[in-house]
Amino acid sequence: MPFEGKVALVTGASRGIGRAIALELARRGARVIVNYQSSAAAAEAVVAEIQSDGGTAVARQADVGQTAQADALVKFAIETYGDLHILVNNAGITRDGLILTMSEADWDSVLQTNLKSTFNCSKPAVRHMIRKRYGRIVNITSVSGQIGNPGQTNYSASKAGQIGFTKSLAREVASRNVTVNAIAAGYIETEIWNSVPEAAREAMLAMIPLGRRGAPQDIAQAAAFLASDEAGYITGHVLAVDGGMAMA
Repeated sequence: MPFEGKVALVTGASRGIGRAIALELARRGARVIVNYQSSAAAAEAVVAEIQSDGGTAVARQADVGQTAQADALVKFAIETYGDLHILVNNAGITRDGLILTMSEADWDSVLQTNLKSTFNCSKPAVRHMIRKRYGRIVNITSVSGQIGNPGQTNYSASKAGQIGFTKSLAREVASRNVTVNAIAAGYIETEIWNSVPEAAREAMLAMIPLGRRGAPQDIAQAAAFLASDEAGYITGHVLAVDGGMAMA
C-alpha cells in the first residue's frame, strides 16, 4: 500500500480517466476526494466502488473552473482528511469546431475548464504542500497539446498551456520537495474521444505505432507512478502515454 496515509484529490473523477485514477490511487492506499461537476450519481458510484474494496473516499461537487469553488474544494480535502499530498488536475471538456465557426463561448469554456482549473486548484494546494514540504501534482494533458489537432484549437491550446504551466510551477516549488509533472494522454477510450467523428478516429488510430487505443487504466498507472515516492526525482516532466503517437 504505497499511498497509505496519503490524501489525494482528483478533479473530474466521476468518469473516464479521472475515475480510473481515483480507483487506482485508492487501491494503493490513498484516501481520495472524488471531485465532480454535475454527475453526482457517477461520483458516488466511484466512491462506493472504492469503499467496497476497503478503501476510503468521499465525493465533492465543484466547478473547478471557478476560483472560489476550487479554493473550497482544496480546503474541504484538507479539512476532511487533515492533509493533502497528491493533486491530479484531470477535469476537462471539448467543444470542437474549426476556428472559422468556433464561438467565443466555446473557446472560453474549454480554456476555463481545462487550463484555468489547473491554476485554480494548484494554487491553494501548493500553499499547503510547501508548508508541509511535500507534494505531488500531476496534470493530465494531451497529445493534442503537443502536435495539435484540426478542429481543436481551443482544446489543443488549453493542453499546451498545461504543459507550460507544469514546467514553470515545477521550477517554482522544487526546493520545497513538491514535484509537478504531466501526462500527455493519447487516444484513450473515453467519452470525449468517442464523441469524435468516426473518420477522424480512424485517422488518429493510423498514427499510433502500437496500433491500438489506450485505456483509462494506462493513464491511471502512469499517474500513480508520478504521484509516488519512487518518482521523487522527477519533476517538470511530460510523460507521453500515447502508444508512440507523438514520438519525437
